Amino acid sequence: MYDLHFEHMQWNNQLRFFKQEIEIFKARLGEVIQKNTDRDVMREAEHFQNSFILQNEQIDTLLHDIKMHETELVKYAKDHPIAVEHTYFENHNGLEERMGSFHKLYAELKVEFQRYVAKWL
Repeated sequence: MYDLHFEHMQWNNQLRFFKQEIEIFKARLGEVIQKNTDRDVMREAEHFQNSFILQNEQIDTLLHDIKMHETELVKYAKDHPIAVEHTYFENHNGLEERMGSFHKLYAELKVEFQRYVAKWL
């Protein structure tokens, strides 16, 4: 249970960092848009704006689901204070896989965006 709690804390920190990083990406995208009026630039900019919105929504969903799982663990610990030390808990109810998928997709978006910025600035 303590390992699950530790992972929850790590994921929360990572997701909050990604949320801040997306704000930086949005500002950078604004710079690209200001300096370029080409249709291709604008079309790709719209793609990234939409992607950033989707990533933020995904982060919010993951943060919520992590909080809900943490709440379940705390409730179980309160209801079963002795058994909690000897109980095996399922590995995050699928959160670990979802975080892995999110990390992969986010990393791909980040690389794609960095290439875009390098191309147009």
